[in-house]
Amino acid sequence: MDTTQGPRIKIGVMGSAGGEMSPSIIEKCKELGRAIADEGCAILSGGCPGLPHYAVIGCKERGGLTVGVSPALSLDEHISRYRSPIDHIDVMIYTGNGLMGREVVGVRSSDIIVIVGGRSGTLGEFAIAYDEGRPIGVLTGTGGIADHIDDFLPVIKKKTGAHITFDDEPRRLIERCVAHFRANPPHILDKEAGEP
Repeated sequence: MDTTQGPRIKIGVMGSAGGEMSPSIIEKCKELGRAIADEGCAILSGGCPGLPHYAVIGCKERGGLTVGVSPALSLDEHISRYRSPIDHIDVMIYTGNGLMGREVVGVRSSDIIVIVGGRSGTLGEFAIAYDEGRPIGVLTGTGGIADHIDDFLPVIKKKTGAHITFDDEPRRLIERCVAHFRANPPHILDKEAGEP
């Protein structure tokens, strides 16, 4: 990694931890993870099973860096209480904040949020990312929240600066999200000038 370019871009993959997952959607999530690694980015997930973890597996297949943000206070609680995986995760952060509290940490620790499938927890993560004006990618064709964001965006009627990219092809989605992020980097405080 070229450290002169700053820290590695972190892409938070948020989505269904349970429920039905077809083989085609699982493969889309693995390809999403592979694309994240191929772009030189790190993947961040809630340390949960399901679609985000399949993306983590895909990222590791390509030698990418994987980070989990656990709702648990410890490894033991992560496994026994939350029944969540530790395989394929390079760095696990134990928040001790429970499922809902973990969402804020995960979103705020990511440069880009990607939504895959999803139920109520994913909707919460989308809402946090949207409200905070984060770049958001939506992998359409994965069911759940991802296939209905277009339905409820018109009723939000709130401009937050969030940029949303929709695509049904995982690699193209990641390439588009990363290109947008690099073209529109977040404001960085100029230490000498004291302003952005």
